[in-house]
Amino acid sequence: MLLCAGIAAAFAVPIYWMVSTSFRQPAEVFSLPIQWLPAHLGFGNYSSAWSQYDFTRFTINSMVVSGCVTAAQVLLASLAGFGLAKYRFFGRDVLLLAILATLMLPVEVIMVPLFTTVQGLGWINSYQGLIVPMIADAFGVFLMRQFMLRIPDDLIHAARLDGASELRIFFQIAMPLSWPAAATLAIFVWRETWDDFLWPFLVTSDLPHRTLPLGIALMQQNFTTDYGRVMALATLATIPPALVFFLFQRAFVRGIALTGLRG
Repeated sequence: MLLCAGIAAAFAVPIYWMVSTSFRQPAEVFSLPIQWLPAHLGFGNYSSAWSQYDFTRFTINSMVVSGCVTAAQVLLASLAGFGLAKYRFFGRDVLLLAILATLMLPVEVIMVPLFTTVQGLGWINSYQGLIVPMIADAFGVFLMRQFMLRIPDDLIHAARLDGASELRIFFQIAMPLSWPAAATLAIFVWRETWDDFLWPFLVTSDLPHRTLPLGIALMQQNFTTDYGRVMALATLATIPPALVFFLFQRAFVRGIALTGLRG
């Protein structure tokens, strides 16, 4: 119990410091001795930081990109996982190993050819460049495949005998039974896309297409940084992922607990 409390405190202290700093004046951020509570509670950092750049547009961009990437990746990973779990075809195991092997490649290895491809398609500074390269991932395929192994084959055979098409079996049988894994994958993908900095930084150079992490980076100046305003924006940026997790935490826990177990 004490160990769990200590670990929880270790994770909570940086979050508390971020929120506390968002209410501080610049002179209070590095004051000694450390002040755990801000001298004055005010929302000046929030209002001034939000109005300095078009953070409403940055937030909308992040929501659009995260939502589209999440929906596309869950759909594609579910289709691939269903095919690898419930269809027998030549080279199935080799294909699965090839997909999993991509997990060992650092993102830096594929970043240059991926950027070159996006540039050749004319997708720089566009939603296509932000979304399309991120819609497929080996982890999602593996997660959905492991969960769909639990679906009884007899259920699928019965649906085929009743005349159901393969897509109908997928959407009306496989997906409803796999919603905990789909919700778990959606949380992972949405959080990762929401926090992503490197890829949006490479493919966007204009302000209208920048996402929220890039917008926060604009607050860091060459010679000085107003950490109060930076932490105010960082606090606001953590609210959507926290809400998503708390809303779907039961499905998340269930998906993690059941993935990999065969029925």
